[in-house]
Amino acid sequence: MGIIIGIDVGISTTKIVGLREDRVVSPIRTTAADQVASLYGAFGKYLHDNHISLQDVEQVMLTGVGTAYVDEAVYGIPTQKVDEFIADGLGARFESGLSKAIVVSMGTGTSFVQCDGDDIRHIGGIGIGGGTLQGLARVMLNTRDPKQIQSLAMKGDIRNINLSIGDISTHPLPGLPMEATASLFSKAQYNARQEDIAIGLITMVLQTIGSAAILSAINSGIKDFVLIGNLTLVPQCKDVYPLLEKIYGVRFHIPKYAEFCTAIGAALYYKK
Repeated sequence: MGIIIGIDVGISTTKIVGLREDRVVSPIRTTAADQVASLYGAFGKYLHDNHISLQDVEQVMLTGVGTAYVDEAVYGIPTQKVDEFIADGLGARFESGLSKAIVVSMGTGTSFVQCDGDDIRHIGGIGIGGGTLQGLARVMLNTRDPKQIQSLAMKGDIRNINLSIGDISTHPLPGLPMEATASLFSKAQYNARQEDIAIGLITMVLQTIGSAAILSAINSGIKDFVLIGNLTLVPQCKDVYPLLEKIYGVRFHIPKYAEFCTAIGAALYYKK
């Protein structure tokens, strides 16, 4: 049996993985302004870097918004499209080992997919994600480079930006520790340091996504949330999500190949 190639063609990036005998092979990510160029560039680079010939590829599975521009077989190889939300669920389930969870796909925006065994369905989303972070950083920090934003944030102090419970009360409120956020950006001043603005922006985006995810699970009994997508690479995830876990009694999981879960799910759909 040949290798199965899963490709997630997004708005700004294309991710590609190989799946051979239920093992993920060398995932990569490429960036291009044109989705078709990004798709073919990623595919060619993947084959070259892993010394894979076209004859070794059994099937190409495509998912993501960029697949709307692709109507033909990729390099003449059998090609099939997969619903992005199904791919999210399959990939997150495979990588996390959880059969029941809410998958939080943190891309340009954010979508929520509920998984309960083989029942995988899209339940909503919000227009806040990596695109929000980059757009606000362009306006407020004069950069959209993720690494520069994160580097600034590492030197920032969130206490100069967000209003906490400790700022408005001398005692913890029921279910809310003193460090919990009372209001995002409420303490920001007109002359705030760039480092503080950067940590404020990252925290705002991550915390809003986490809170929305928790609300999406109301009445479902689900306490596990699998985070996937590019935003899982932001170091501040390790600060924001443990606090939400503490407040709400839930669990956030970031799998090993979190940013490639949708591409993995596309490949798994063929196996399924």
